[in-house]
Amino acid sequence: MTTHALSVQFRRKFYGSRLAQIALLYFVWLASSSLARAVGLPIPGGIVGMAVLYALLASKAVSLRSLRRGVQWYLGEMLLFFVPAVLSFTAHPEFFGLLGLKILAVILAGTVSVMCVTALTVDLFYRWRTRHELTESVLE
Repeated sequence: MTTHALSVQFRRKFYGSRLAQIALLYFVWLASSSLARAVGLPIPGGIVGMAVLYALLASKAVSLRSLRRGVQWYLGEMLLFFVPAVLSFTAHPEFFGLLGLKILAVILAGTVSVMCVTALTVDLFYRWRTRHELTESVLE
């Protein structure tokens, strides 16, 4: 096989591999974070990593297609990466006991009640609108 054929085969596998794309994004973040610390930059490594990725994409050194699946995974799981409340569990071990279960029950009950009230409100207004449109069509 020629080097061009191997390059094409590698790119096809890389485009289809979410894990490889995630690893590349993680490597860029890790390298930029290390660079920011080593140089003593006053900005976080994640911001440096975004600038590096932007430069790579703008210079066409990396194609958007080669990062698409990895970026979609990160965006889909972003809630897990950016919820500061998760960090409180490491600082407060009492949340792993009965107190944590009570808080979880309150959160779940609140979420379910908001969802139910929202659904009932939407249903009520939908029925009101349907009756209102029927009344208007009968009068015309």
